[in-house]
Amino acid sequence: MGLFDKIRNEFIDIIEWVDNSTDTIVWKFPRYQNEIKMGAQLTVREGQAAVFFNEGVVADVFQPGRYELTTQNMPIMTTIRGWKYGFNSPFKADVYFINLRQFVNQRWGTKNPIMLRDPEFGPIRLRAFGNFSFQVKDVPVFMKQLVVTTPVFTVDDITEQLRNIAVSRGMDAIAESKIPALDLASNYDEVSALIQQKITRDFEEIGLSLTKFLIENISFPEEVEKALDKRSSMGVVGNLGAYAQFQAANSMEKAAENPSSGGIVGAGFGAGLGAGMVGQMGNVFQQNNFDGNNPTGVAGAGAVAAGSAGPPPLPKAVAYYLAIKGKQEGPFDQEQLRGLVGEGTLTTSTLVWKEGLDNWTEADKVVELKDLFSQTPPPIPGV
Repeated sequence: MGLFDKIRNEFIDIIEWVDNSTDTIVWKFPRYQNEIKMGAQLTVREGQAAVFFNEGVVADVFQPGRYELTTQNMPIMTTIRGWKYGFNSPFKADVYFINLRQFVNQRWGTKNPIMLRDPEFGPIRLRAFGNFSFQVKDVPVFMKQLVVTTPVFTVDDITEQLRNIAVSRGMDAIAESKIPALDLASNYDEVSALIQQKITRDFEEIGLSLTKFLIENISFPEEVEKALDKRSSMGVVGNLGAYAQFQAANSMEKAAENPSSGGIVGAGFGAGLGAGMVGQMGNVFQQNNFDGNNPTGVAGAGAVAAGSAGPPPLPKAVAYYLAIKGKQEGPFDQEQLRGLVGEGTLTTSTLVWKEGLDNWTEADKVVELKDLFSQTPPPIPGV
């Protein structure tokens, strides 16, 4: 610094900050050897605060307004420097201006998918992104925790830390909300409020206020989205049996309209082909246990087209439970019970139970079991 600059700075008595940027949070007022004259004019504009540091410690904080630096306006600095007796020489102090406006549209998002447990899909990976807004709330805390001696502190110096807080606490809040993954899109406002409530304390610990937190999108991995698309397509189709019949009818109509197919002969062939397709689809639905709205109707169409019907399902075997030596044994079917009768384990007085009986009942009082005892040979005479 030249002699002229030194002399010029000695006579500068106006301390102010005209912020021409959009991302500066803290700016240190440049002063030759940090010397400020008592009686200098301090201008703090709306949306700003001025902080005086004495030997690295916050001394005075000035809110928006115009001040003449006197012993009356600088109570802490005056006490520290001993100016209460009218000593008006220059004093050394660091002056920082703080931008108190909101810094909006700060982006946040997950770098990698976050694993969560969903009540419908089980373990699932999600991505999320959105934006948030913040502003300085507690000037002394913010200066002590983050700025310290940095002459210029911008949004870029802190956004990475704030993004990490948003993602970490945000995903935790989504998991705690227990909202199904498919319902998250209709609950963005509720989830955003939960996340904002959860991370507000982290912002306050460094002197900031989280003024807004928004979720723009929560998405699934590509393979999950494809599976959901298939599931949605099946829902749109609805009754698979009726859809198959509709397709068969379209085939018949096209075959009848196509001259190369032989007119009526072609239509008949198309009808037979369509019916056969319906029958095949009905069999596929039955074999794969599709739960359509009317799978029986599809199977019936296939049976008519094929000219034959399959046998009905075998009756379900009745399971019986026995009370043997005070313990429940079973279940047993009819053949097993017949063997137990031959062994003498099952007698007419043995208590039995099956589905449909209210209580345990003696075996000879159950209609289905009477035949088991009538087939038992009588005792040998004279023995």
